[in-house]
Amino acid sequence: MLIPVVGVVVLLLVAGVVTTIVHSRGTGLAVAEFGNGNVVTPSGVESVSITTADPGALDRVTVHVDGQPVEARRADGRITLAGLRLSEGTHTLSVRAANPLPWLPAAEVERRFTVDATPPALNVDVVEAKSPRGPVTVKGTADGADSVRVGDRQVPVKDGRFEASLSTVPTSLRVEANDAAGNAKHHDVAVRVTHPGMRAVHMSAAAWATASLRDPVLAMAREGRIDTVQLDIKDESGEIGYDSQVPLARQIGANRNYYDARAVLDQLHGLGLRVVGRLVAFRDPVLGKASWQSGARDRVSQNASGGAWSAHYGQYAFTNFANPEVREYNIAIAKEAAALGFDDILYDYVRRPDGPISQMVFPGLTTTPEQSIVDFLRDNRAAVRPLGAYLGASVFGIAAHSPTDVAQDIPALSAHVDYVAPMVYPSHWGPGEYGVDNPNARPYDIVKASVADFVRLTQGTGATVIPWLQAFSLGHAYGPGEVKAQTAASTDAGAPSFLLWNAACTYDSAGLEPT
Repeated sequence: MLIPVVGVVVLLLVAGVVTTIVHSRGTGLAVAEFGNGNVVTPSGVESVSITTADPGALDRVTVHVDGQPVEARRADGRITLAGLRLSEGTHTLSVRAANPLPWLPAAEVERRFTVDATPPALNVDVVEAKSPRGPVTVKGTADGADSVRVGDRQVPVKDGRFEASLSTVPTSLRVEANDAAGNAKHHDVAVRVTHPGMRAVHMSAAAWATASLRDPVLAMAREGRIDTVQLDIKDESGEIGYDSQVPLARQIGANRNYYDARAVLDQLHGLGLRVVGRLVAFRDPVLGKASWQSGARDRVSQNASGGAWSAHYGQYAFTNFANPEVREYNIAIAKEAAALGFDDILYDYVRRPDGPISQMVFPGLTTTPEQSIVDFLRDNRAAVRPLGAYLGASVFGIAAHSPTDVAQDIPALSAHVDYVAPMVYPSHWGPGEYGVDNPNARPYDIVKASVADFVRLTQGTGATVIPWLQAFSLGHAYGPGEVKAQTAASTDAGAPSFLLWNAACTYDSAGLEPT
């Protein structure tokens, strides 16, 4: 009887005995994970998995690429080609399994494939949102890409371009382009939010609760003299002006309930005003005293003898900026205020105590004080931006040229805030600063020079400069003329916005003109 050789076996009658012989096409030779016409990266050929129906037959398998034998690795019942590196272009993979019976043909599999080692050319336009409340558009070009991922979203590529609209505004995101071979190119992109600017006055929580101080400020707003109110959230006494729900604030008795935050925000927003919440970070005697007395002394800045740092601030007044619990406390308050509806979180005392650092100890500090402050602000912006708030940092005027005096590195921290607010009060400068012999008597000259320095230092960081200007008298009488000189100087230096400071919260002598 004749049996055609088309199945997996051939039956031979030899001396009356039936013998089974495996035909070449029945060896079960398979090349998996690597289809004909594949486009792969230079290392992509490592995905090849060569198997046979009988694992013992692997010893009879030979592998060639472009007609040249290649070294194959045999393990775990398969053959792989680890370590093979190929140039760009088209290649041929040939796999041959010899039949144990030499008069029968070998099994062969051939794959033609292309190696592509060139990642897509990815360019992302400057990503800038009009508001931290969103949305934000991310777009650019991705020549050679088959797909683009913006953050966690897959977006289409058409004619080499892509565009995605995000409802929320992150501080940064990753944009990645991939091609069919598996080549990838990514950019980690900072998302800028340009501050709209402000003409603002400072109001403490207690002042806002006092009609004789609050009403003139509301009148200034109605007349168009200001467009923003800066209202204290937590001040340098460590007191929180409203009924905070932050657990640690309630535990240490920080709440003072001077105002109903939600009601005030509704009132001021109803007048078309923006509201900046001033949050004093590390000068906090309420937290400092409670921490020291409860045994959590690492929360407090210390002197070289292990006592609480005091200097001119008072005992327990300066908390430890390097302590995670202190940082988390301030971030929790910032998040709560942003969620309530404060438009900006403006940190003050976001620094170390001034004075000789050799006499200070900050338990847990593992980096420079300057970098620790930068990291704190970075973490804050990541926390408050999803809640729709801008982040600002009040800084010393001298920090522009003496960053280590209070741990405020202006270019470094500017990369992690939406604006810096230098305190450039003329009365606080010494004679000869910026070449001005008597700064207090020459408000235009000293403000223009110092603000211009901050504008220069923040260039390219995405941060705006919004200075604190002087609306009080100290050693020199200040009235409308002096205030106007400062606002003009700041504008001429490239920073038209401003915040006016008067600790008494009286601004009848500010002389601001309606816009």
